[in-house]
Amino acid sequence: MSGASKILWPEVAQRLSASLQMTRLHPAATGWVDGPAGVRERRWAVAFSGGADSLALLLLLWTHWPERRAELVVLHFNHRLRGRASTADAAFCRRVCAALGVTFVTGAWKQARKDASEAEARAARFEFFGRELSKRRIKALWFGHQQNDIAETALMRLARGGGTAALAAPRPVQVMPVGRVHLRPLITLQKKALEDALHKAGGAWRQDESNETVDYFRNRVRHKVLPVWSAAAGDRDALAGAALSRELLEEDDAALEAWVDALAALDAAGRLDIKALAGKPRAIIRRALYRWLGLQHDTGDLSRQGFTLLMTMVEQGRTSRFSLGRSGFAVLRKGWLFFEKAPRRPRT
Repeated sequence: MSGASKILWPEVAQRLSASLQMTRLHPAATGWVDGPAGVRERRWAVAFSGGADSLALLLLLWTHWPERRAELVVLHFNHRLRGRASTADAAFCRRVCAALGVTFVTGAWKQARKDASEAEARAARFEFFGRELSKRRIKALWFGHQQNDIAETALMRLARGGGTAALAAPRPVQVMPVGRVHLRPLITLQKKALEDALHKAGGAWRQDESNETVDYFRNRVRHKVLPVWSAAAGDRDALAGAALSRELLEEDDAALEAWVDALAALDAAGRLDIKALAGKPRAIIRRALYRWLGLQHDTGDLSRQGFTLLMTMVEQGRTSRFSLGRSGFAVLRKGWLFFEKAPRRPRT
């Protein structure tokens, strides 16, 4: 569906919210609004592509939290990969926002090229988001991910290899390292339910034809794997099952993180206390080591094999030295793991 300028979007929003009441949204995301962080962060941003998911999200935020409308900022990124269709997406989003009376901000990918990878397009989009959020001092960014996205992400990450932290995505409330928070209230709903509710409410949305191709990994999972997997599940709702698994994995991930917190194995100088990790499960040692690496500067791009070797060194606990590339070494001495810079080479 492409959408028409004659649609009365405030009325569509009201009808949609009557169908998808706040109790249908993820409680962690809606609960964040009334929590300390939500009360403090009065301004919100919404990622809006013009598709059904992000359109439903915008309309529900506008209706369920009318007190936030005046300071709501809608962000649309034009990847410039579909010619006139991409331009029409931006125009559609602008019309919807004008009808709702909310601030609309758009950006375009200047380095766009037709053979761009999914990762490159995503990086460009998030660079735009980050820039606008920083400029406007907004900490909360809302996304329209839903249960189909959960299943797709899980299957993609299983193919690449991922633990509980990776398989717990996309999270309803995701606190980012830069102090921002990503919110996804629609992951309690399936894509078809959102589209049916939007259609019944009188709404229309943009269709990205590139999503129908199998050029990208996610699209191949969406069109070739998910239908077969769902059919194989028979009477079971595979998408709901994937969503439940995500919830349980997030709980397990939080428990493991709390265990690492309780160990207090990192000191103020950024050293890792190996004695505190002695005898602990590998999952705990792995997480503590990831935290230690995250505190170091310029440790290079450590491969999976390199990380495994470093973890073995930590588990053995013997005095050792491990190269982290040109920047320096991971050094284990007297029960502590610390970073040692490589000596500067004299100029010739």
